Amino acid sequence: MLKIEENKISVSWWDIQDLIKDLAKKIPFEVPLADSIYGIPRGGLIPSVMLSHATGLPLVQTIGKDTLVVDDMTDSGVTMNKMPGQWTATLFHKPHTSVFTPNVYSKLHEGDEWLIFPWEETNAPAIQDYLNNKK
Repeated sequence: MLKIEENKISVSWWDIQDLIKDLAKKIPFEVPLADSIYGIPRGGLIPSVMLSHATGLPLVQTIGKDTLVVDDMTDSGVTMNKMPGQWTATLFHKPHTSVFTPNVYSKLHEGDEWLIFPWEETNAPAIQDYLNNKK
């Protein structure tokens, strides 16, 4: 990860590959009943496809009883807190800001920096879309 501004860190594709490998190793032990993977639009789509390939679990478009719901991170935790299902996974978890703790995550991020993933624009504002008041 590379700090690109005072409050932003860029997560590289190499970082993502390592995080996915780590999650793929943890999933059979942390959520052994998971039988499919669903990616939360936008941040969870790419990680969910990568996890589907790494674990062999099918990628689905609807959440079932034993579907693993995937997102890039739990920053505020609001998105994951609203998801149906019992199994959750993220690449990063921010325990000091999130109202939700996923069943499995790859890495704790205890800083307040905004994480920018390789599929995002680096000049995006450091705020969740749903908190941004732009019209």
